[in-house]
Amino acid sequence: MSALVAVALLATACSTPKKELTTGSISSPAASPRAVQTMTEPELRAAASSVGAAYEKNPGDKTNGLNYANLLRMTGKNEQSLAVMQQLAIRFPTDREVLAAYGKAQAAAGQLEQALATIGRAQTPDRPDWRLKSAEGAILDQLGRSAEARQAYRNALDIKPNDPSVLSNLGMSYLLTKDLKTAETYLRSAAAQPGADSGVRQNLALAVGLQGRFDEAERIASAELSPAQAQDNVRYLRAMLAQQNSWKQLASQDTRSPTAQKVN
Repeated sequence: MSALVAVALLATACSTPKKELTTGSISSPAASPRAVQTMTEPELRAAASSVGAAYEKNPGDKTNGLNYANLLRMTGKNEQSLAVMQQLAIRFPTDREVLAAYGKAQAAAGQLEQALATIGRAQTPDRPDWRLKSAEGAILDQLGRSAEARQAYRNALDIKPNDPSVLSNLGMSYLLTKDLKTAETYLRSAAAQPGADSGVRQNLALAVGLQGRFDEAERIASAELSPAQAQDNVRYLRAMLAQQNSWKQLASQDTRSPTAQKVN
């Protein structure tokens, strides 16, 4: 996968830690996101411990550092992930891959303005990278700058037409502002693209479920999750939407699968 992936997924009910709803992010391209997407929480923690041991032996190794920071972030250790990436950024100050991952770590730690600046440093105007454009959009969405975020996603699509991760991020941008019909349109387009992953389809299930079409959402989710997980997700959505302040609740929930981020 590329450096960008959609991470705002339908939560697997009670099985994942809590995180803020976001549209997308940068993962470590040195690791295999498809591999980590199959891991449970205990497996992720074990992987972080193993990769962490390799990192401690050789903290100057870029691949180990990127993988370790990514796994730390996925297990909720955002501050530690940021510390690892700060050291890598010192060692590789002009490396676009490192700067992109550093920006992700800053965003995960809540340093959104700093993350935006770091992504800007990683970008080259004469050879713009679509992954970084999409990452910029994800950060702008977290800052509440939806119009700018969507323009960044469209700029990414100009460079990489029909990329499913960017289309998914664009769809989730509309979901965050409660424009569920538009969100569904982009997410259906994303899910129909070659290379669309589980995260994209779970995002579509979320958009459909939030419109009250629970049976359809469960069918979409069942293609990726176990029947029990899909049913749990739908029950969770039904209960949440029946309560007041449901959108505030949604924004406070973990929107990754146990193995996600939001990233291609």
